[in-house]
Amino acid sequence: MLEQKEQQLSRDLDQAVQNYRAQHQYPETRREFDLYDPEALKKDRPARVSDDDPRCGPASLQKFAGEDLNEQKRRELQTEMTKNWLQGQIEERKRSEAQQMYADNLYDRKRVELEERSQHLSKMEEECRKAMKMATDNFNQALAMEASERRRQQKQLEEDNNFAEIYNHLTGDLLTENPAAAVSAFGPHRVVPDRWKGMSQEQLKDILDVQKQQCQEKQRLKEEEKQQSTEWDKQRTLAARAAMSLEQQEQEFSRNMRKRLDGYNQQLSREQRAHLDYLDTAVYTNNPTAHYHSQFNTTSR
Repeated sequence: MLEQKEQQLSRDLDQAVQNYRAQHQYPETRREFDLYDPEALKKDRPARVSDDDPRCGPASLQKFAGEDLNEQKRRELQTEMTKNWLQGQIEERKRSEAQQMYADNLYDRKRVELEERSQHLSKMEEECRKAMKMATDNFNQALAMEASERRRQQKQLEEDNNFAEIYNHLTGDLLTENPAAAVSAFGPHRVVPDRWKGMSQEQLKDILDVQKQQCQEKQRLKEEEKQQSTEWDKQRTLAARAAMSLEQQEQEFSRNMRKRLDGYNQQLSREQRAHLDYLDTAVYTNNPTAHYHSQFNTTSR
């Protein structure tokens, strides 16, 4: 019973020691805990956090190879610049398409207007010829009737009057198609419809010149649009190449950092293993046994 009591007392004492260690002697309170702290890398601060870091004195390194402290701002600025540039290209292309659509609309409206005017003039000319033919027929019939009814004395006078009237028609503005007769009194840009005999060669030439200029302008706009599309494809290709190059550089930097970190961890592991071996072989050489603990509280002293 005494042996069992001593064994139970020893177990209780060991349990109390273990509880005390677990409650009051944390690993974090040891002096050498920083050597094997698993969170050491997470707790450690970087070599420098900015260009004005107070830890960097006159004899400290001011910049390390491969670091990029302004990476986030630089990426945001590059993203914003790319976005603005793409938006400008889209707006410029929309403006070009709107201008092209407006020019095509004007061209179609002008062509319709010219066709309607040509049809109108053709119709007026046909009506004028019919009216002249009808008037001439009526006049000839009247002359024939007057010639048969009037006396021979008036025949010469009637013939003179007829010749004079015919001469007036032949030399008048109607048959000679004088362009000045069709000019309106309201301005040189307006004409009198019943006297107008069609456009002059200069006017027709002006219309053809305008049509030719419109065709050339349309061809020029197509060439500009083609050049813009080519430039757009070129810029997009350059942007893709630059992005690919940056991605390769980032991957290479990550691989190098991973290699250095692995080497550093291996070095820490070797140092920790050497320290533990030193403690086991040089420091903790005389471990207490159960007989040592059984000597306590055995005498009055």
